Amino acid sequence: MDGDPELEEFATRLFDLARAGDTETLRSYVEAGVPANLTNGKGDTLLMLAAYHGHAETVRMLATHGADPDRANDRGQTPLAGAVFKKEPDVVRALLEAGADPNAGTPSAVETATMFNLRDWLDKGEFQ
Repeated sequence: MDGDPELEEFATRLFDLARAGDTETLRSYVEAGVPANLTNGKGDTLLMLAAYHGHAETVRMLATHGADPDRANDRGQTPLAGAVFKKEPDVVRALLEAGADPNAGTPSAVETATMFNLRDWLDKGEFQ
């Protein structure tokens, strides 16, 4: 993308759609060929941004189109750990349904829940 301002602007728009949870617009781009695992300069995928910003429907759509629920960003964080950190139960469920590994990443979702004493998720066995 270096040197192509139009391509950079387009990619930025896609990441903004993920952050905003604009599922249908993002779906149209993914179905037209945008990679579901598109990654920004920090290693955040569309799925990571949707998860971190609390958009379970967008997470489900991306996962059904092949986005990797365990793909960590450049800091080793996974979408599931981000959703746990942000206390987004619907996103956590969507990621677990998509096959996300609660022990993947650094820190993992389990470690994040433990670190922030999120007893509800730990005690219910959400991550088993």
